[in-house]
Amino acid sequence: MKELNIINKAKCNVAILAGGKGSRLKSRSGDIPKPLAKVCGLPILEHQIKLCQSYGFTQIAILIHHQSELIQEYFGDGSKFGVTLNYVVEETPRGTAGALKDALFLLEERFLVLYADTYADVDLKLFWDFDHQVQSSGTLFLHPNSHPYDSDIVEIDKKTNLVKSIRPYPHPENEDYPNLVNAALYILDKSTISKIVPNEGMYDLAKNIFNLILSSGFLLRGYVSIEYIKDMGTPDRLDAVESDINGGVPEKLSVRNFHSAVFIDRDGVINEDIDHLSNPDEIMLIDGAQEAIRYLNKTGFLAIGVTNQPVIARGEATFSDIESVHLRLGKLLGDGGAYLDSIYYCPHHPDKGFFGEVPELKIQCTCRKPSTGMIDAAVNAFNISRQSSWMIGDRTSDILAGKRAGLRTILVQTGYAGRDYLYDVDPDFVAKNLKAAVDWINMGFSQVCQKITPMIPSFIDSRLLLIGGASKTGKTSFAKVLKEMLGFLGRDVHLISLDGWLDPERKLNEGNGVLSRYKIDQFVSELKGVFDSKHRRSFIHPSYDPISGEKLKDKKMSIGPNDIIIVEGVVALLDSRLLEMASKSIFIDLASETERTNRLIYEYKFRNKETDHEIQVKLQSREIDEVSVIRKNSEVATYKVTF
Repeated sequence: MKELNIINKAKCNVAILAGGKGSRLKSRSGDIPKPLAKVCGLPILEHQIKLCQSYGFTQIAILIHHQSELIQEYFGDGSKFGVTLNYVVEETPRGTAGALKDALFLLEERFLVLYADTYADVDLKLFWDFDHQVQSSGTLFLHPNSHPYDSDIVEIDKKTNLVKSIRPYPHPENEDYPNLVNAALYILDKSTISKIVPNEGMYDLAKNIFNLILSSGFLLRGYVSIEYIKDMGTPDRLDAVESDINGGVPEKLSVRNFHSAVFIDRDGVINEDIDHLSNPDEIMLIDGAQEAIRYLNKTGFLAIGVTNQPVIARGEATFSDIESVHLRLGKLLGDGGAYLDSIYYCPHHPDKGFFGEVPELKIQCTCRKPSTGMIDAAVNAFNISRQSSWMIGDRTSDILAGKRAGLRTILVQTGYAGRDYLYDVDPDFVAKNLKAAVDWINMGFSQVCQKITPMIPSFIDSRLLLIGGASKTGKTSFAKVLKEMLGFLGRDVHLISLDGWLDPERKLNEGNGVLSRYKIDQFVSELKGVFDSKHRRSFIHPSYDPISGEKLKDKKMSIGPNDIIIVEGVVALLDSRLLEMASKSIFIDLASETERTNRLIYEYKFRNKETDHEIQVKLQSREIDEVSVIRKNSEVATYKVTF
């Protein structure tokens, strides 16, 4: 080892490990050393230096080996970046720990350590302040990631943040482990490194030294954060990092900003709903759950589990049992490249009388859904914006909790599919499963907003808006987004679905036309009474179970004379009386008829469990009685919208 370019005698508070050859990046960056490999047009080491400078860490030691002269030539003394750079060149590689040990003479008693093959957007000052709260031998930056199976796993005490164990990969296949990964960003104590790291030989901080520090009786702490930090040491990972940067993911996860989150119920949404689940071996993920949560991870949404677990209060499971279930859940998601940023659970249950129940947990709490305690805790912990966040669940308690917490809500048709009927609440949107719900959040919702935005000026002073189109084209979702957007502009808006006036006695295949299936005269009469009134009037909206067709509790609306009424339904544009009353009308269609047919087939199977032959008969009848008539009449619409 030799010293080069010792600029001044001031000790450094940052050490950047930059000795790698970049062999895995050679196909992309050629023969240049890894620290000079470019991320979005700048060397990765330049990104790191600028990050340190922005948080006041300006005395930096760069530990280099391969083609060290190129790195020194590019960065010089650091003055053009607002920092002071000192270089330590390894003549004989000693690993990350050995290189650090040999550079201690340049370092302060406590110092940051970065790796020159990671891109980070991290508030280093918050990290530094956390480290200084408690005396220790160092603090490790930790986060969940999409590949825990080939990462070093760290287990911490959640109350003290002390590191309990570090499990270097590879991990045994039958082992459940927390998805909390060493992100290769540290604050370390100079004296501990001096004592623990040998003077000769190759040693790695993560694989050799940290466990040796723990076994020697020293303390390490874990700093858990959702902030962006990723390895870019291979072409694929470099591409992923650049894609994330261009997509604004680091910015979305930064502590500088409010975060958007998707709160997800567990049983019946992520995994199959097994009553009184307490055994990790019973967990089965619902199809598409891994893909859905992985997509949230990639797009910068926080994925946060919120689940009622009354089995603890009832004495049917212990806290340890539930933690084991969540470890297995994390592993199963991790196997598919997905992770929950956190999972909250309520152990309480208000009803008493269960054999073996835990008395102190049999209480009326503020965390059990539909109360909002778990959501509120996450909002505070992660600086979450309620306005841009969502709740996905399969029970009415999930939906009510989401609404009370100020979130948009999606009911999935897995698990209970909303048929617990414990609470009289309507979701904002409905999706067939978690994947479909996430697709709506990431793409569908914004697409509808983009379609609606140019029309808003012509809607703002309307009294009655009609939305029609064939079945399963997205009319209801379109109407709900329109209602929300008009509400943001200060208008009181009421949404009426014509499905409430379907005549259960009339069947689709009678050949009498789609209008004959509705109590349309009754509806028009009731609507006209409200429409023509100069005073606030009550309006009763019938409601039915979408699966059984059974009558549910009617919904009462109070509609003022200046309020906007949106009527949506298959036949909304087929009745001349409605068209005469309407200010504007919108026809909704899908560009893909195959997609619409697939949606119908799913709906038939979900509702009625019908055979393929029965479904085909209904599809043919719909084409004759409904689709051709509705599309032919689409020319009456003010706007035509195709998705």
